[in-house]
Amino acid sequence: MRAVVQRVTKASIEVEGKSVSSIDKGLCCLVGIEKDDSLEDMNYIAKKIYGLRIFDDKSGLMNLNITQVGAEILLISQFTLLGDARKGRRPSYTQAEDPNKAKDIFDALVRKMESMLPERVKTGKFQTMMNVALINHGPVTILLDSRRLF
Repeated sequence: MRAVVQRVTKASIEVEGKSVSSIDKGLCCLVGIEKDDSLEDMNYIAKKIYGLRIFDDKSGLMNLNITQVGAEILLISQFTLLGDARKGRRPSYTQAEDPNKAKDIFDALVRKMESMLPERVKTGKFQTMMNVALINHGPVTILLDSRRLF
């Protein structure tokens, strides 16, 4: 499982011109589910997102996590994070999980994050064309991979 985690001052999602989710201060997390990902992969990513100390303390140092600053999370499923563009110009998505299996794992991630941060987790709509708008604060962007490839 891969995640691109961005510290934001606000982020929102539109589907077919209608707002479906928005957050203010928090983390916008793009999540890709890879073939053979398991609940272990999901738990790893959930704990990493929850514990990331990427919010500024009073000294301006990134020492605080999402709980310590009372921020929100926007989780967005994005299979293109598994795109492999090493060969040719058209990315291959063969390592992305089947949509039905991916939805189950993504939904489990949402439930896990909701249990950790009640009423502070928002999502997009799985397997739809979404317009995502955000203001990346810093900018701060962290890459996570449950297989620890980076």
